[in-house]
Amino acid sequence: MDFEMPASIEALAEEARAVGEIVARERPLREDSWVIGFDRGFSLEMGRRGWLGMTWPVSEGGHGRTPLERFVVTEALITAGAPIAASWVGDRQIGPTLLAFGSVDQRRRYIPDMVAGRTSWCLGLSEPDSGSDLASLRTRAVRRGDSYVVEGRKIWTSFGALADHCYLVARTNAEAPPHAGLSELVVDMQSPGVVARPIVDATRAAHFCEVEFDGVHVPAENLVGTVDGSWRQVTRQLEHERGGIDRLVSNRALFLDVLEHVDTSDALVRQEVAALEGAFRVGRLLVLRETLGQAPRHFSAATKVFCTELEQRVAGFCARVLGPGSLVWGPVARAACYAPAYSIMGGTSSILRNVVAERLLGLPRA
Repeated sequence: MDFEMPASIEALAEEARAVGEIVARERPLREDSWVIGFDRGFSLEMGRRGWLGMTWPVSEGGHGRTPLERFVVTEALITAGAPIAASWVGDRQIGPTLLAFGSVDQRRRYIPDMVAGRTSWCLGLSEPDSGSDLASLRTRAVRRGDSYVVEGRKIWTSFGALADHCYLVARTNAEAPPHAGLSELVVDMQSPGVVARPIVDATRAAHFCEVEFDGVHVPAENLVGTVDGSWRQVTRQLEHERGGIDRLVSNRALFLDVLEHVDTSDALVRQEVAALEGAFRVGRLLVLRETLGQAPRHFSAATKVFCTELEQRVAGFCARVLGPGSLVWGPVARAACYAPAYSIMGGTSSILRNVVAERLLGLPRA
């Protein structure tokens, strides 16, 4: 099989690498730039370069480019450490979700600003005491006239304090089975009753937030798709979230930097480097399968488990290479502290292994 990229794709990747390296020079940290590198100015630059909404139809305001082109651009930018977080959620999954389930008015209202890099989005999914069990959520949206009134709380909401819009999943039918009574709403984060509280994690980052919705009125026209029909929609959306290149290259830059300090005279160390590099290439092929639509439905769960657990192995390897030096606060210490998050955010590995067992392999529930 020939895995060589066409010349035009290689040229695009090189352009993205060069841009990413320039903008990353000003940043104190290059790792995890898709989740902690929030920079609205760079989102506008991506919009000017046509790097947002790349694969969306031209008729909807997108650029009509190939999935492979988007793949190489995002891979290059994240690996370099470019701060793409301000546009990432909208570009990765909200745009595709609106294209699949949104009304014509919603697409006309939101897509152009996403493509231009003018707006930022957050996801209202996880809740206190719920975590990865999305069907157990308790935030409610009650229809009153031309609005839904939202009451509840969300947690681990990345960019909640900075985003313009929240793509919220709420319970609209308390009598329906847990999976069947959920709906999706676009909430203006400046609405009265919305309060976002940043959560500072062990690495001093504060992108996670707890968001409270206290009697928030949301226009009924902001309902996405069908009432009580969220489960089918959100599982499609999570396919975009779980199988992307961001789940593989978050700390790739750190790994490449640490390789300069590796004792290659040690056969065991060489073996570990080879294992990590081999696994990286396997993970990249898994992501490419997702990108090109060659993976079975729900396989993104397996892709995410493999890739994020590899990122944890990379963080541990980097810490071992530096030894006592990794105890001094810096990129390696930060990576070691942050590593558990890789296999938690976006769905824990335990939950995703259940998805693989039940939905891919057809195994019975225990």
